[in-house]
Amino acid sequence: MKIATVVGARPQFVKMGPLSRLFKKKFQEIVIHTGQHYDDNLSKVFFKELNLFKPKYNLGIKAASDISQISLMISALEKVFIKERPDLVLTYGDTNSSLACALTSSKLNLSLAHVEAGVRAFDRNVPEENNRFIIDRFSTLLFCPTKSAVRNLKNEGIKNGVFYTGDVMAEVLRENLEQKLSSSGKVLEECLTGGSSRIGTVHGGYILVTLHRQENVAAPRGRENLKEIVNALMGFKGRLIFPMHPRTRKNLKRFKLWQKLISRDSITILEPQGYLNFLGLEKNADKILTDSGGVQKEAHLLRVPCITLRKTTEWPETLENGWNRLVPCKRDAILSALKSSLRPGLHKNIFGSRKASEKIFKIITSWLRKR
Repeated sequence: MKIATVVGARPQFVKMGPLSRLFKKKFQEIVIHTGQHYDDNLSKVFFKELNLFKPKYNLGIKAASDISQISLMISALEKVFIKERPDLVLTYGDTNSSLACALTSSKLNLSLAHVEAGVRAFDRNVPEENNRFIIDRFSTLLFCPTKSAVRNLKNEGIKNGVFYTGDVMAEVLRENLEQKLSSSGKVLEECLTGGSSRIGTVHGGYILVTLHRQENVAAPRGRENLKEIVNALMGFKGRLIFPMHPRTRKNLKRFKLWQKLISRDSITILEPQGYLNFLGLEKNADKILTDSGGVQKEAHLLRVPCITLRKTTEWPETLENGWNRLVPCKRDAILSALKSSLRPGLHKNIFGSRKASEKIFKIITSWLRKR
């Protein structure tokens, strides 16, 4: 039996490891990397650190706009799928790569499995929300990370092929916390230093910042949002560590905000970090300021308070008891959240057991046997 796994972005590389290792025991897995994240710090380093299998295909698609990127992915995936004729196509999450995979597999009448199905922010202005909605409608097997994701699909009339499995990203994080970030702290210290003397040995006393979403960093609306965010960071007197996405760096320079940001000694700007380095930075932060869906989830799993620069979140469960807060992109609101001394309340396990990948593997194995 042959399974084609389509990935293209950092969160997908993180999620794929446990399931790929299980597939290797029983199936032929063909990994297809669309090239959506082509920077080595957002792509290659994750395959190395997480011991992922090298993709058989790297499509190298680096288009400027979403529409051109998706159309090029569809054209390239069509050729690969026709050549390989997989028994099942699998993808993760809500990226452009996932959407292109869903559209292509549907047109070729190939069955699709979607890991992280049913996740909703209930905001159709968010590009990823539309991706999720479409992908789930083309999926034969829908693997839900939370119970609310199952309810979301049921409310949309999708019941067949829906399974509550828990979250594979949570599984990877727990696995690496145990195996890589040992109690001795030696590996953890390496994660925090990241090979850069600018960070030094950091154990708390800082806020971690990540920023990459189009509506916060790219024109037209992102220009104003980015200006508000930078003004808030400049007004904060505490220490900030900011691993910077290439698009964010590019637009900070384009909008003439770069020099202002780097003028502050209390703001440490880094290149994008590998998975283990970033996990270490997350784990030891006092708070995390982000617009990333995956980072919200990781912050909750690590029990680190999170400030999310968005109007809605696909992980509403993280808002319970104050572990995550939605804050508008306004200087005063961001600054108030950064300075807040409020501590979250009761912490709940919302992402299921440690064995999400095993549940998914068993379901896929059973489904393929019955074909």
